Amino acid sequence: MASVPQTERSQRPTGLAIFLIIAGLIALAAAFALTLDKIHLLEDPNAQLSCSFSVLIGCATNLASPQGAVLGFPNPLIGLIAWSVVITIGVAILAGAKFARWFWIGLNVGMLAAIIFVIWLIAQSIFVLDVLCPWCMVTWAVTIPAFLAVTLYNFTVGNLPGRASVRRVADAAYSWIFVITIVCYIVFFIVAQVNMDVLNRL
Repeated sequence: MASVPQTERSQRPTGLAIFLIIAGLIALAAAFALTLDKIHLLEDPNAQLSCSFSVLIGCATNLASPQGAVLGFPNPLIGLIAWSVVITIGVAILAGAKFARWFWIGLNVGMLAAIIFVIWLIAQSIFVLDVLCPWCMVTWAVTIPAFLAVTLYNFTVGNLPGRASVRRVADAAYSWIFVITIVCYIVFFIVAQVNMDVLNRL
C-alpha cells in the first residue's frame, strides 16, 4: 500500500481529540444517569425515575427489559467503562500521545461494535418495546458521530486500508460529519414516527 502523506490532521488530530472528550463526557453522564435510575428501580420497582415523562418517553421499560442487560448486567455499566476509555484517549492525544496503527484499528473496532449495538437497541426500542428512553437516545446521538469521526479519520490517514480514492472520499466526508449525523437523526425520527406515532403520543 502506498505511503500516506503526513498531514497536520494525521500528525495530531486535535479536533478529533476534543470531540472525543466532549462526546465521551456527554455519553458518560447519560450512562451514569441510567445507572442511578437502574439502582432506584432495584430499590423500588415503582420508583418515579428522572427520565420518565410519559408512556412513550421513559427509561423504566428499557432498564427492566432483557434488552437492558444484554450481557447479564445493566447496559449502562458498559457505557461507564467504554466512554471513560474514549475520554482518556482524547485527553492522551491532547497531551501529545501518538498511538500505533493497531491501536487506532482497535478503537475503530470498538466504535463499530458500539454503533451496531446502538442500531440494535434503536430497533428494539421502536419495534419491540414501543418506548423511547431519553438517556438512551443521548447515548445513541453521541455514538453516531463518534463512529463516523473515528472511522473517517482512520481512512483518511491510512490506519484503515483503502485506495487513494477511498482516502479522498473519507477526507471530504470528514468535514461533513455534522450533516451526515443530522441525516441519521432524521432517518431515526421518520422510522420512529411511522412505527410509533411519536408526535401524537408526546
